[in-house]
Amino acid sequence: MSKETPCVAVCMIDPKTKLCFGCGRTLPEIARWHAMESAERLAVMALLPVRMNQAGLAPLAGSPKRT
Repeated sequence: MSKETPCVAVCMIDPKTKLCFGCGRTLPEIARWHAMESAERLAVMALLPVRMNQAGLAPLAGSPKRT
């Protein structure tokens, strides 16, 4: 995967939060990801850890945040 994507190839949307379990993006963000400028992608990626934490979603195995 590119360094400018949070995708961990676990594409499942949480029905309650509408966030991807794997990366924390919304469906609209995922759909237009490749059309976004680099700065916009990086800005969204910076929000994902807090977004997932606030939603109560733990990063899945293979996620960049996991050690």
